[in-house]
Amino acid sequence: MAKIIYGVSGEGSGHSSRAREMIAHLEQLGHIVKVVSYDRGYHNLKHDFDVFETEGLHISSSDNRVSKVKTFTENLKRLSKGHKKLQALRKEIFKTFQPDCVITDFEPMTAYLANHYDLPLITIDNQHRLRYMSYPCPAHLQKDRRMTVSIIRAMVPRPDISLATTFYLGKAKNDRTYFFPPILRKAVLCLQPRYGEHILVYLTGGFETFLKKLKSFKREQFRVYGYDRDDTEDHITYKPFSKDGFLKDLASCKAVMATAGFTLMTESFYLRKPYLALPMRGQFEQEINGLLLAKLIYGINLRRVNAQAIGNFLYRLPDFQDNLMNYNPEDNRAIKAKLEELLDNHCAIAWKYHRKRTRLIP
Repeated sequence: MAKIIYGVSGEGSGHSSRAREMIAHLEQLGHIVKVVSYDRGYHNLKHDFDVFETEGLHISSSDNRVSKVKTFTENLKRLSKGHKKLQALRKEIFKTFQPDCVITDFEPMTAYLANHYDLPLITIDNQHRLRYMSYPCPAHLQKDRRMTVSIIRAMVPRPDISLATTFYLGKAKNDRTYFFPPILRKAVLCLQPRYGEHILVYLTGGFETFLKKLKSFKREQFRVYGYDRDDTEDHITYKPFSKDGFLKDLASCKAVMATAGFTLMTESFYLRKPYLALPMRGQFEQEINGLLLAKLIYGINLRRVNAQAIGNFLYRLPDFQDNLMNYNPEDNRAIKAKLEELLDNHCAIAWKYHRKRTRLIP
């Protein structure tokens, strides 16, 4: 049995979705887990786990483009509150709980305190593939790649072991990084996929430019999530948020059109749904997700909205469906087994990595 602090980013629902699977597994093994999260992550996990609410960073966007000014100003307002939360986290959780190790899903406060208290730090996320995996990156994104790597390094300094999830397998850049298939929710693993007549559309932050283009494809039926609406305009049906309703529409759709977030993309691949990716401009991970999707020929990467590309995607759906048959769907057993190994015997192997990382062992 080990005492574990598990930090979870509250930005979006993908982090808390996979963390839920891993935390529940750790508790089933008998480990004691203190969860640290904020915003959506906190609200998604607080009813089922012991969660400390911290403060976190946020990305602001408009019309599918990151707003750097708004992101900076909104996060600037949180600095004072964030400092107070950091001190509370240090006193109430780290000093009192005295963990054996720290796991973080891209949550920075727990990562920094793991370094401060000289504790093993394990990352479980998809972000660290961008830092520790070799993958194709075009020239026009190289500057963004370097900046993203710097941000990841600043958010999670000096991890001892990285368990990185990925749908594209590249070569690891060190011997502390291990790659695994995407972590999937039980609700997704239980779905029985079929190809229906509708196309699932998921947009965040408003993307009116894209919605206007869909109006010209009158032979298709679109079910749109991400807007606070519950009505129908001709062949476009707007649906309010519903976890069960969304998963039902995902399992039965013939294709997905959505932002290039890692979680929905990989859930769609698991269900073998062709994907039209709409990467959020200014967010490097989404740009790379879209490029790797196109390289695997599971769909189309649409950086600039135009009707011709949408029509091309719809025309090629049978080809994408055939290619997705080569996707090897896996459950979460491999990454859970690796984590068990690292935490066994009071985190003995995690401590070995930590001592090597900090050069206490040659």
